[in-house]
Amino acid sequence: MAERGPETARRIAELARMHQRGQDIVGRLPAEDVGTQYHNDLSPLGWHLGHCAFIETYWLREVVLGTNAITATLHGVYFPDLCEKAARPELVRGRDRLLEWTSAVHTENLALLANPPDRIREHRLMIADYLLEFLIQHYAQHLETMHYVLAQRQLRLADPWTPTGKLTSASRSGETAPLPARSVMIGCDKPYAYDNEQPRHEILGAGVRIAARPVTNAQYLAFMEDGGYRRSELWSAAGWEWLANSRVDCPALWRRSGRSWHEVSAFGPRDLEPSAAASGVCFYEAEAFCRWAGAKLPHEFEWEAAAQTDLLQDIGQVWEWCANRFHPYPGFRPFPYAGYSTPWFDDQHGVLRGGSEYTLPPIRRSSFRNFYTLEKRHICAGLRLAWD
Repeated sequence: MAERGPETARRIAELARMHQRGQDIVGRLPAEDVGTQYHNDLSPLGWHLGHCAFIETYWLREVVLGTNAITATLHGVYFPDLCEKAARPELVRGRDRLLEWTSAVHTENLALLANPPDRIREHRLMIADYLLEFLIQHYAQHLETMHYVLAQRQLRLADPWTPTGKLTSASRSGETAPLPARSVMIGCDKPYAYDNEQPRHEILGAGVRIAARPVTNAQYLAFMEDGGYRRSELWSAAGWEWLANSRVDCPALWRRSGRSWHEVSAFGPRDLEPSAAASGVCFYEAEAFCRWAGAKLPHEFEWEAAAQTDLLQDIGQVWEWCANRFHPYPGFRPFPYAGYSTPWFDDQHGVLRGGSEYTLPPIRRSSFRNFYTLEKRHICAGLRLAWD
């Protein structure tokens, strides 16, 4: 049997690193924290680790090899549509048992990938190492979500924090870049791209100005100090209703420190750097900030075109809300299964581009489309301004 090529070996090693990252996160936790649900929108950390091991095994063994010996009894535990988030804490194995099981499953799967039978080599999902790339990206997305869980856990710990300095507001002005009206190619045709990034297609850009950097903490504080959370004229009707129900007055992970503010991250409390991108805001908050600043959110195509031409700086500090809803590209075809993207083309999910401090390299690309419903603010999300 021929040896695996260097690219395949590299991808197998990358998957192994993903495994280790997940094991490390759960292994460092007190046993009682592994099954705790820290936020209604987030599953326990132990569920995420088990889910990733299950999904990997499901695709490799149940789908490709045709055997469900390991996965048959776990569908109702780890398929998200078969198990509501509120039910997941009771289904998480104890920390040590979970680590032992996932480690064993990972080891067996890596060995299978390193020396696969012809049945795996010849499967259509293995063309150009598609399944390997899919599993790596799936793991990367869950590892980021696990950091969101860790941030919510830090909120529960409520460690005291005294900022080294007082955050002060700053002007809403900043460097902008013109995006000329021209035809641009949107999307990704690489084998590893998700179905919602395909097919790559041409659009005619309308021409806008776009901010070189995301809205900063200091700029967002200026919005707050100018009554941004109290002025109905800045909010859409849906946004104002959301605000009335949620009663928030700052980004999700900001906390008061005397007369100033700090934020809570996955690693604990820390100073709010004035020039760092503001994070933890939902679409409605981003929309209200834009109206206050006399700007708009960019359409995701405007964002991607600007990123392609290197007009955007500080990409990757936060996911950036875009103006449009998540939708299929012309000629969209679901792959590798109908339910990956299709259910979310419901006009309820907004698009976010870029990446956060917790986003790993396998999903850091300008064509990658993140998507959440408009009220979500537990994610590391901010915004960038644009003007017609």
